[in-house]
Amino acid sequence: MPRNPKRPCAYPGCPNLTDGQYCEQHRKYARQQYDRYERSPHTASKYGRAWHRIRARYVASHPLCEQCLKEGRITPVEEVHHIVPISRGGTHAEGNLMSLCQSCHNKIHHDLGDR
Repeated sequence: MPRNPKRPCAYPGCPNLTDGQYCEQHRKYARQQYDRYERSPHTASKYGRAWHRIRARYVASHPLCEQCLKEGRITPVEEVHHIVPISRGGTHAEGNLMSLCQSCHNKIHHDLGDR
């Protein structure tokens, strides 16, 4: 299957071409700017280094979207969803996690009305 042509980096004045939004040189800087100015300051306390390790372990043991599997489709996992959100007293325990593709994750949050 042919790939899409590369696009210019979205960073102002950068001439590099990339497959994503930013080139390798500016991707880290753009992420830092997002985390600093647009992301909630409480996010870092909820989703720190420990969460990334828990998420990686869960994805390794559940590599496919659980919702799609119920419907007979095979889709790789993109998100790890908390069944009971952290903001409502949920934990990072394995029983409270669900591996989902981006589409199913968006569908769940849309149905909950929180995004």
